[in-house]
Amino acid sequence: MRPTLALPLPGTVRDPLYPDSDGRFMGDTDYHSVAMICLRQGLEDYFADRDDVYVGMNLILYYEQGQPNSRRDPDILVAKGVGKHRRRSFRVWEEKTCPSTLLEVVSASTIAVDLGEKRVLYERLRIPEYFLFDPEARYMKPPLRGFRLRRGKYEELKPAADGSLISKELDLRLVPEGELLRLIDLKTGKPVLTRQEQAERAKERVRIERRRTRQEQQRAEEEKQRAEEEKRNAAALAAEVERLRALLKQHHINGGGR
Repeated sequence: MRPTLALPLPGTVRDPLYPDSDGRFMGDTDYHSVAMICLRQGLEDYFADRDDVYVGMNLILYYEQGQPNSRRDPDILVAKGVGKHRRRSFRVWEEKTCPSTLLEVVSASTIAVDLGEKRVLYERLRIPEYFLFDPEARYMKPPLRGFRLRRGKYEELKPAADGSLISKELDLRLVPEGELLRLIDLKTGKPVLTRQEQAERAKERVRIERRRTRQEQQRAEEEKQRAEEEKRNAAALAAEVERLRALLKQHHINGGGR
């Protein structure tokens, strides 16, 4: 159900007290960037039919009104019960809610803060779930770790044999798959396809449809040729019958019937 939102929409008004950027240079490796982009796209596609779920990436999270330094910039932010509109930042007092799930794609320069300060802060803010993923599997063992709030404290989740973790807030299974974090729909058991996989499947469907069209055209042409052949054979048979009738008639005329 689409939430009722007052204008202006939360997070859309520029406020100099709460800058849209923290002014820091964000230098990421390809591993970090690709994992983060695919994760955001996957979550956007999974929640495409939900008007009340917002997915943000590299968006500043302001969590105390009047305190502009009370902020963090999670890699991926998922909030429920809010609009999907674009935002300059996520200000919890405007949204009237905190994110339900935060995800960090860790690197050498961020892992200490991600596992330390951020985890402590998100626990204090009572963020229900917090996940960390290492696309290079170099800085964290196992490469996927998750925490769920229980009685006000974060409890680390135990991974399955394949290293996957379940997010109750997202209703997804998160599965480390090389450099990507695969999303599995818990209701259907089906993976959420990446945009590249979706494009490849669309191309394959086009190839299949073209092949089917060619086969149908070939069958139609063969049917047409058979029909024309049958028509020619029928015409030849009719001509032969007429020829025999004519010979028989001529035979009778010439007295062949005495």
